[in-house]
Amino acid sequence: MNNQSLIENMKRELLHLDINSQIGSCMPLGAMRIGTIIHNIEVNPGQGGKLVRAAGTSAKILKEPNSKYCIIRLPSGAEKKIDSKCRATVGVVSNPSHGTRKLRKAGHSRWLGRRPVVRGVAMNPIDHPHGGGEGRSKSSGSFGRVSQTPWGKPTKCGYKTASPKRRK
Repeated sequence: MNNQSLIENMKRELLHLDINSQIGSCMPLGAMRIGTIIHNIEVNPGQGGKLVRAAGTSAKILKEPNSKYCIIRLPSGAEKKIDSKCRATVGVVSNPSHGTRKLRKAGHSRWLGRRPVVRGVAMNPIDHPHGGGEGRSKSSGSFGRVSQTPWGKPTKCGYKTASPKRRK
């Protein structure tokens, strides 16, 4: 009889699994409860994880998954409606201190593949529309010039840079 009660207890525990025992498991959003912390979320079912993949990030399920969609709060604070069939991994992405790491010297950022940022005003006229002039001139010339990209497109005042096809 002792063995019988042990088996019943084990069955009860399996039915009421603690969320901590599920950390790292990947399942559809429809199978998760409200308030579950998740990461590596699919946008379309079967496509593979696209959202919340950076170090130390996580998202939270806000609304009970109804028949079709589930509402999730992303790390940016935005709330997104995602298909309940999409899969996600339970838990938080590891290495939360990644963003707080100090780079020891200028070469350290080069090791990470980051190139130096050079201002257009410091370039020659051949390299950038703001380049050239005598001394510290304001954006190439005495009267100044609107802020531009290296290819001559304006960068401020709400200038639309996306192609018309994307804007629809």
